[in-house]
Amino acid sequence: MTYQTSFTAPHYKAAQAGQAILDAGGTASEAMVAAAAMISVQYPHMNSIGGDGFWVISKAGESPIAIDACGASALSIDVDTYRQASDELPESGGKAAITMAGTISGWQQALQLNASGLPLLELLQPAIEAAEQGIEVTDSLVDASEKTFSRLKELANFAELYLKQGKTLQVGDQVTNPALANTFKQLAKAGLDDFYRGELAEKMAEELALVGSPITLNDFHQHQAKVTTPLTVEISKGKLYNLDAPTQGLASLLILAIYDKLADQATTELEHLHLLVEATKQAFIIRDQQITDPDCLQQPLQTFLDQDVINNCAANISLDKALPWPHMAKPGDTIWMGACDQYGTMVSFIQSIYWEFGSGVVLPSTGITWNVRGKSFTLDEQHHNVLAPGKKPFHTLNPAYAELNDGRRLVYGTMGGEGQPQTQACLFSRHLYQDMSLSSSVAKPRWLLGRTWGDSTNNLRLENQLYKQHGAELKALGHDITAVADNNELMGHAGAIMLNTDGKTLATSDPRSDGQSITGEK
Repeated sequence: MTYQTSFTAPHYKAAQAGQAILDAGGTASEAMVAAAAMISVQYPHMNSIGGDGFWVISKAGESPIAIDACGASALSIDVDTYRQASDELPESGGKAAITMAGTISGWQQALQLNASGLPLLELLQPAIEAAEQGIEVTDSLVDASEKTFSRLKELANFAELYLKQGKTLQVGDQVTNPALANTFKQLAKAGLDDFYRGELAEKMAEELALVGSPITLNDFHQHQAKVTTPLTVEISKGKLYNLDAPTQGLASLLILAIYDKLADQATTELEHLHLLVEATKQAFIIRDQQITDPDCLQQPLQTFLDQDVINNCAANISLDKALPWPHMAKPGDTIWMGACDQYGTMVSFIQSIYWEFGSGVVLPSTGITWNVRGKSFTLDEQHHNVLAPGKKPFHTLNPAYAELNDGRRLVYGTMGGEGQPQTQACLFSRHLYQDMSLSSSVAKPRWLLGRTWGDSTNNLRLENQLYKQHGAELKALGHDITAVADNNELMGHAGAIMLNTDGKTLATSDPRSDGQSITGEK
């Protein structure tokens, strides 16, 4: 069977770059690399090749596989020096750039597993041209510029690239990054491994050292992406897949597995929302107690998807009362993208630098912005996510995939840190339990439980339209709620592609983003 191709991304130019590769006969992984490069140029506040990535790749008729392209903390980091300086890890500058960038290793691994042989230059050329010619600044980039101004304005290389004469970006401004274009050219010429064991690695290690980062050339040389088996859980609708540690994929699977036990009680939209929020709380309790570097786990995360664990969580949920929630949330800025190629291979992909613009460290010779994923660590020696040399940080990233009982297959996901598993559960449950269209499941007003970066509350936020409809009733159930504007970027940039049994696809992107979903001819 030949399958209809589709691509969805939170920026339309990334979607176009990915779909162009699919139209040229490329694989879903090749299309994803093209789009990942493009979106690192178009959405520099959300992601960078100086960050991390995770993949789920599902070939038709085969078990899905996952790629962990997460970088670990510097092998030579002196944790005591950080403890002596502060109780908190730094949030900007070289001292905050403490974890290796893994995303390029994920591209490399994905192309080894799923490629048609298209030249790497063909995949990277759209990103090269965009970085050279410049990108047009959108509202999303302006918001990030304003939000990060006080934190990052003193970093000279950042200010030169992402500020305008010392002031925040404005809609319609142009941003060019010729150094990043040259980096992509070097990768196309020398191969992706040059990022870790070639000229690029040497340049980056030297410039990281100059700004005070503990990352050394040895960290580049030692890094490798890992092919893993995803976590999985079976529910009434089918089989769900997501990433293992160090991601919060477990939470995403738990929310839907718990909700599946209670779905028959959800006779109204209010009950649907309430039960999903309560399932989220149960999942997050387990997540925060367990998830860390895979080598530091107390027990395999798959064991928390056993039916007895799920049943116990469901039993803790009341239809009539909300569980009090003082949870401390994880912030995050990320992109999720999905693809389906003519061979029936589907990819769910995510890459991130954690906070907007990461650490704010821009390496001048390469144009790469370095991540701040090290903020996921703590300096508390008793905590399971305590900083240590060569340790992977907790990750909010988690790309989702589902194989439904009726033979359909679905890739879906979102950016949004703490909101990722919640938005995944929202769009999945709306489409498959409430029979909403895929586009409505993504576009309709959403909610977010928990604190986001810069906020001091841990309440339940509802987009305004939803707040007007159900705010009073949710308060009566005991939820601590507040309203935010409709179509709010806080709620994430969601997307999904459904592959039907006849080989045709249905794709959607989020109106909260600058995104697009594109479907090719079959």
